Amino acid sequence: MTKLTPIAFKRVIVYARHHRANVEVMESLERVMALLAKLPVKSFLEKETAAVFEIHHPILPHKEMGKKGDVILVIGGDGSLLSAARMAVGLNVPVVGVNRGRLGFLTDISPQDIEVELLDVLGGNYIEEHRFLLEASIESEEGQHFKSCALNDVVVSQGLETHLMEFEVMINGRLLSHYHADGIIFATPTGSTAYSLSAGGPIMHPLLNTITIVPMFPHRLSSRPIVIGAEANITLKPANTNESSLLLSADSHEQEVVRTLQWISIKKYPVLLRLLHPMSYDYYATLRRKLGWEASVL
Repeated sequence: MTKLTPIAFKRVIVYARHHRANVEVMESLERVMALLAKLPVKSFLEKETAAVFEIHHPILPHKEMGKKGDVILVIGGDGSLLSAARMAVGLNVPVVGVNRGRLGFLTDISPQDIEVELLDVLGGNYIEEHRFLLEASIESEEGQHFKSCALNDVVVSQGLETHLMEFEVMINGRLLSHYHADGIIFATPTGSTAYSLSAGGPIMHPLLNTITIVPMFPHRLSSRPIVIGAEANITLKPANTNESSLLLSADSHEQEVVRTLQWISIKKYPVLLRLLHPMSYDYYATLRRKLGWEASVL
């Protein structure tokens, strides 16, 4: 590694999720910053990352991100990358992750291989995937009250209550089903290995153009998960007989109460996330490793 190493990016913005300020994240953060200091690239810390980890380094405000040649480097787990994804997708900036979480379906660079794999990615040797997000909004006859986006899933639940909720789901204006359930999950293929999987949903290849709808503990045994095209417009209408309000959650980061006479609209977000992987990335190997599947015995 010398200062003559060719770099495919002009600026690297380092992001670490703020509540994961632990020893492991700090150790990887220090190694990343030491590597970047040796390369012909400008490096910055995201504002809140710099504040929490108390590192003295140039800070790049969100409003100044998004120039050609930018890349966001996430240090943490999948939750950290989910948080960064909502910031990156609006800027059309690619994201790459160093795994310091538990599973790491989205953060591919291992802590042991930071120098080798990160240098390779920054040098232009990477696999780029485009992942879509979901856009969810709460609406009423008075207009739109809330809007958010999610890379993994949009979840409608009962909050702190423990009784069944009643609601109906419409696809492109046509009734899909009327549900009595604890809630419902709308998952992207990226999110199919997250909450949706725990609730009995199928694993979908991340490049498929589909949305999986998974009812949570439905009253009817015939209420099974269903996979629809991602171009569909989804509407969820709560019944007026519900004893309490519903709760809308986007990637478990943003939550909002759905009140009486309001409904939820869900559709594909118009901008795709640019997710970078090292050249060693293998989706099926990731599934085997993370989910404990058996490898070949032949």
